[in-house]
Amino acid sequence: MALRFVWPLHRPARAAPAAEAAPPADANLLLAAREDPQQLLARLNTSADGLSALQAQLRLARLGPNQIAREQPVSWFKQLVATFRNPLVALLAAMAALSLLSGDRKAALIIGTMILFSVSLRFSQEYRSLRAAEGLRRLVHTTATVQRHDPHQDITPGLAADLGLHLEGAAAGPQEIPIERLVPGDVVRLAAGDMIPADVRLLQAKDLFVSQAALSGESLPVQKQALLPQAQWSLTNPLELETLCFLGTNVVSGSATAVVVETGERTCLGSLAQSVTGRRSRTSFDRGISEVSLLLVRFMLVMAPAVFVINGVSKGNWGEAFFFALSVAVGLTPEMLPMIVTANLSRGAIAMAHQKVIVKNIDAIQNLGAMDILCTDKTGTLTQDRIILKLHLDVAGQDCAEVLEMAYLNSYHQTGLKSLLDVAVLAHGDL
Repeated sequence: MALRFVWPLHRPARAAPAAEAAPPADANLLLAAREDPQQLLARLNTSADGLSALQAQLRLARLGPNQIAREQPVSWFKQLVATFRNPLVALLAAMAALSLLSGDRKAALIIGTMILFSVSLRFSQEYRSLRAAEGLRRLVHTTATVQRHDPHQDITPGLAADLGLHLEGAAAGPQEIPIERLVPGDVVRLAAGDMIPADVRLLQAKDLFVSQAALSGESLPVQKQALLPQAQWSLTNPLELETLCFLGTNVVSGSATAVVVETGERTCLGSLAQSVTGRRSRTSFDRGISEVSLLLVRFMLVMAPAVFVINGVSKGNWGEAFFFALSVAVGLTPEMLPMIVTANLSRGAIAMAHQKVIVKNIDAIQNLGAMDILCTDKTGTLTQDRIILKLHLDVAGQDCAEVLEMAYLNSYHQTGLKSLLDVAVLAHGDL
């Protein structure tokens, strides 16, 4: 028996094959996926009732919080210093210093004022944006439902105080705690709408469907279960194993109980975050500013010595020739350029702020404005996000109503999440 489905397009288009975005195989996750649940609990030194508060805090102190790499907020001083790291600002600062050493305080004051205005404008705009973004991040508090057993069975209040542990208010049973405090061995409960708080191995699952689009790019939810099918024992990609769920994914439907295997940077998402988090690459705007600055420096290195030699030889007053050459170098430097550039970028950032968009680096405004074509790819962009059932064939390739009937009954009585295939079968059967 065979069913033939088609995915209707909004317009004729040839889609490029999707790349398989899977993290490298993790030996610990693979072992946890194939182990018997009781063996896994014993290896993690935990139980179906979870960890105690003492065990959890000791592991948290040893392994660190359940956080992945991300850009950390910087202090105002570091932000101010970073604002001065601009080739044009450095060039103007050098000219101001030369003017001051030569006794031309008026020129040094004017150049210094231009630098101060430019840096202050950029710093105030970026600092406010960074603080606003950090404030929004602090508003988001993600918790997980964790199973704890009696915290006082293995530690007394006096010993807890000596160790600096905080067990007050802790009790046996399910608890809501921030996901940052999860450790390997914690037993968590999952329900529809929950975010998977770490890389976990399922102990129990009922009609569990998880969206793994953040890691695999697959738009359809994936069914998960507590027992690994025999056909998956040879797989080496953790994302393909039905007994594992991963940090950064979310539960679409169903419920489950799972034990935490990996946390923080040791998770699949954490390893990916480490590879992409760091210093940002130079943009075309950064390269353009550097090229303009180098061009001005080259002009000064050629013009100033030439003017100095010619004026000194022709007039015989080398002191006057030096100051004249210095004034030529200062004249070649566009003192207003940094302030003009910063003012225009700030206006763009303010316009974006009116649209409720936070711009943390105002140089991004130029990158956005210089864009000619923006290409994006998302499931449902080229397609209608639905499937149409066209044919229902038997083993001989002939149209068969019994095939449709069997498929309809299967989709109709589906207890888990109805996929797009189920929806297409039901829609065709109702015609």
